[in-house]
Amino acid sequence: MKRASACLLLSSVSLLLLCVQTARADTLTVTSSPPGASVEIDGLKVGTTPYAKKMPGGYFHKTTFGSHLEHPMRLRVSMDKFTSREIEMTQGPVSFVGYTAFGAAYRGECWLLKTDHFDFVLEPVSKSLTGTIIAAAGGAKVEMRPELPVEDIISQSKPAVVVLKGSEGQGSGFFITDTGVIATNAHVAQGEQSLIAELPSGRTLDATVVYVDSEKDIALVKVDGAGFEHLPLATLTSVRQGQAVVALGNPGHSLPLSATKGIVSAVGSSEEFGRGTWIQTDAAINPGNSGGPLLNSHAEVVGINTQRIVGKGYQSIGLALSSNDLIEVLHRFYPSVTSSAASQNTASDSYGTVSLSSDPDGAEVYLDGKFIGSTPAMLTIAAGEHALRLTSPNREPWERSVEILKDSQVSVKAQLAPAQ
Repeated sequence: MKRASACLLLSSVSLLLLCVQTARADTLTVTSSPPGASVEIDGLKVGTTPYAKKMPGGYFHKTTFGSHLEHPMRLRVSMDKFTSREIEMTQGPVSFVGYTAFGAAYRGECWLLKTDHFDFVLEPVSKSLTGTIIAAAGGAKVEMRPELPVEDIISQSKPAVVVLKGSEGQGSGFFITDTGVIATNAHVAQGEQSLIAELPSGRTLDATVVYVDSEKDIALVKVDGAGFEHLPLATLTSVRQGQAVVALGNPGHSLPLSATKGIVSAVGSSEEFGRGTWIQTDAAINPGNSGGPLLNSHAEVVGINTQRIVGKGYQSIGLALSSNDLIEVLHRFYPSVTSSAASQNTASDSYGTVSLSSDPDGAEVYLDGKFIGSTPAMLTIAAGEHALRLTSPNREPWERSVEILKDSQVSVKAQLAPAQ
């Protein structure tokens, strides 16, 4: 009987010792310079800096008893006119052995906060996001430029495309200013304060994550330096279903900076894919391509390669977030860049495309009495009736009244007769 009582007492003491392993509550602190920044945890605003909140000890340390954090947590600190910071504030999952109140052992997994104090230095946007954005935004009434061969599109654009490497993997990005501002997807930069940017030359640079928009899946990162090759942006007014596009990026299990070619399969919005306007393409987009540019035939960015539909019965469905969405984000920091809202007034279906050639080549083209270039060329013209006139030395002028329908695509060859 005494032995049984002793065993019971020993078990009680052991249980008491196990209970001591329960970590006491600790305080999570988030500070910033300057203070007053918004603090968001898992997308929910919880306060402003300096922010402090009591958390269970099991959120900071592996414990036998008490609460455990059963999911990862993401922290975002942002302030108007300052760069934002977004990081993964937990590590895990890690395994632990716990005991019930009755002494029964069990195994589980949890996440732990990386630290009890997160501190951020927020830089003024004017200091980080510098340079000039080249954007053909707003939709001109006529566009007349020769289309580039695919090899020229690639050779012109490739110097501006980079590999972005983080602690969780890698993706792609591209320079949008000569001062080192790089656009990419938010899911490439999320949880990172900095990335490694590898240039086509093999040179590597530290890249600071300066802005992340998780809802639009767009991020901006910055490397120090100047004179970087950078890409111009085009708006959706220049995008047509069926037009050729080229995707550049760094998909896994392939050679770096690879290119794929396809067409614009469709343009539109879908809650299934996420916020924004999407360009569907049959150009191959694979993991690692994320954040790279989707280019039109003028070597301009029309989208950011973002995701691919994978599943039984699906084939060649790649999706790029439109350049309009990127321009809308950039407009917050570069007010002179036209936002997508401005281009909505000139929707893409209010234009038609004319492939114009002449015999002989090189004829001067006048649209509604205004000189716009020489043949051969591709014209994107606002819907409606227009006066078209072509002239060439020692030739009779060629004149026509043309009716441009919405979203039409026609070819016109002008025969200029010898002058009498």
